[in-house]
Amino acid sequence: MKYSFIIPVYNRPDEVDELLQSLTTQSLRDFEVIVVEDGSSRPCKEVCDKYADRLDLHYHSKKNSGPGQSRNYGAERSNGEYLIVLDSDVVLPEGYLAAVDEELQANPCDAFGGPDSAHPSFTPTQKAISYSMTSFFTTGGIRGGKKKLDKFYPRSYNMGIRREVYLRLGGFSKMRFGEDIDFSIRIFKGGYKCRLFPKAWVWHKRRTDFRKFFKQVYNSGIARVNLFKKYPESLKVVHLLPTVFSVGVIALVLVSAVGRALMHYDPTHFHRWYLVCALPWIPILLYCLLILVDSAIRNKSLKVGLLSVPAAFVQLMGYGFGFIEAWWKRCVMRKDEFQAFEKNFYQ
Repeated sequence: MKYSFIIPVYNRPDEVDELLQSLTTQSLRDFEVIVVEDGSSRPCKEVCDKYADRLDLHYHSKKNSGPGQSRNYGAERSNGEYLIVLDSDVVLPEGYLAAVDEELQANPCDAFGGPDSAHPSFTPTQKAISYSMTSFFTTGGIRGGKKKLDKFYPRSYNMGIRREVYLRLGGFSKMRFGEDIDFSIRIFKGGYKCRLFPKAWVWHKRRTDFRKFFKQVYNSGIARVNLFKKYPESLKVVHLLPTVFSVGVIALVLVSAVGRALMHYDPTHFHRWYLVCALPWIPILLYCLLILVDSAIRNKSLKVGLLSVPAAFVQLMGYGFGFIEAWWKRCVMRKDEFQAFEKNFYQ
């Protein structure tokens, strides 16, 4: 068997149903599916049973240990030459596996990954979040694996690797967040070849509301500093941009607030302080307009464009705040990763 799909699941039976349905439509059929239930209170066993006669599907249930360790659990029980790791909230176009196979036959490699996109059926909020995570104007496009970049670091929502290499590297670490980047770094450090497969893309639902999205990107900011402590060379200028953006926005708002206060305390120079109050909002409003127009055009929806404005601020500032907290605890207070963020690791 050439391919094994490894899918960790935690309380997402409906999404697993959609993913498994999309696997039944694959034009290339040389694969098995390993579903690993990670201690869910809402198991997907019944969903998996629906596809027992349509897929070579193997369902496993275990105690909760996080997605990384669940992937490792599935990998140990797989048979494919290549392991393809997917998040449970993705859906595959019917040509996904054929695109992977075509790339591997044309130019073999040890590991690979593909991009993601928003499906037309996604809610406006999901489309806005997808835009913020993939747009150049939110750094998503910069980090998203453009061909011009010297290295492509696949993420766990759409990642493939030769089974032999996976097991040799020991799979994913016990990090709760950023474990996929950690694994990608170890792939390169091991001297293995990793490539972007542009045509092997998936529809990725990501988070369904801004509160969950903020928590996700906040933890990503924390993970980036933890990765920096393990691999100092992994920190790039692009990883600092959300923090710079967050500090910049806060600084502009504070300057505006000072100008507004001085308008009341020093009315003789009202026009001067009015400018101090108003000018800081110009770059913020221009950025909002840029996001609105670009997203509305890309998504062909004014509503999605409007929702993309808060989504962009949530993504950049959530990541920035997480990065700042982690930098303070890890680099200034010099706490180790477990002491500083015990909840971000599985024991």
